[in-house]
Amino acid sequence: MSLLLSDDLVQASGLSEQELLLEIVLMLFRQDKISLGKASEIVGWHRQQFQDLLADRNLYIHYDVAEFQEDLRTLQDMDK
Repeated sequence: MSLLLSDDLVQASGLSEQELLLEIVLMLFRQDKISLGKASEIVGWHRQQFQDLLADRNLYIHYDVAEFQEDLRTLQDMDK
């Protein structure tokens, strides 16, 4: 599915099409509607680039207890 934004909306925002897409993606990410990986994919950036943008804007990666526990297991498996 594609989303078509009117030229009026782009002009009213004062942003380029790419900047407007980025703002929409950031909004969805902040609302937990899309993941970091999906957000990076949509804007066509590497995950680290998107993480750097989040840091620049004082936004944080959503990281819950289950993800932390999974990372701990992975690190423990690597140590074996």
